[in-house]
Amino acid sequence: MSDNALAERAPGSWVAPLVSTLVTFPACGVAYLVGGFSAMACDSCGEGEADAFESSFGVAFPVLLGGLGIALVLLFVSWVLPWERRYLARRAVFALSAPLMVPFAYVVFAALVDWP
Repeated sequence: MSDNALAERAPGSWVAPLVSTLVTFPACGVAYLVGGFSAMACDSCGEGEADAFESSFGVAFPVLLGGLGIALVLLFVSWVLPWERRYLARRAVFALSAPLMVPFAYVVFAALVDWP
């Protein structure tokens, strides 16, 4: 393939970022809400359990937010890559990575919290 063919605008290069956007934004919202409401998991705990839970939650929730931020950055990159054929594979990888980052971030969050 010539350099000219690679530099042509790819006709369907918007599909992967669009599908990723439609999946990633709601997934981020759900993960944020579930993570935020998890703070109430230890409302009826004893003092020792509550201290352990709160200290681990104080570390884990910013990690969750960071993971969700990374997912949004991956989504952003999938949109801003040039719309040329040579970037189709990279665009698809970034678009696929964004929604996959959300459950990964939540699993890391859940592993960091000392649940009662």
